[in-house]
Amino acid sequence: MYQGHIGVTDEVTAAGCVADHTEDAACTVRQVLDRVGGKWSIGILVAASAGPVRFTELERSIEGISRRMLTLTLRNLERDGLLERTVYPTVPPRVEYVATPMARELYDSLTALTTWAERHRERIAAARADYDRLHAG
Repeated sequence: MYQGHIGVTDEVTAAGCVADHTEDAACTVRQVLDRVGGKWSIGILVAASAGPVRFTELERSIEGISRRMLTLTLRNLERDGLLERTVYPTVPPRVEYVATPMARELYDSLTALTTWAERHRERIAAARADYDRLHAG
């Protein structure tokens, strides 16, 4: 039985919304926040906001990301209109990603968020340890 092409738009997202054209505004906002606030998206968007960046540069600069996860995240950010992908006809092909104007609007917010996280990471780690010690079963 042929079920047709099942594309990215048919996938159920992490937010629990079906990514089709019938989604409501609240679902769309939740999906966007999930995407731009994602573990890997922030680093990619910050890097691409500084100018064109290649896949291998992103792979080296984002600690812990797999090639597959980088590929999926780049595709999703491109699909959402946050990245532009340019393929140069060289051998091997050279591919660059750059943040769109819409994504560059996020730059200050994303860098503020990462700066905040860096500034408070030790206090958060200490709070977690305290909590775990008090709530150990």
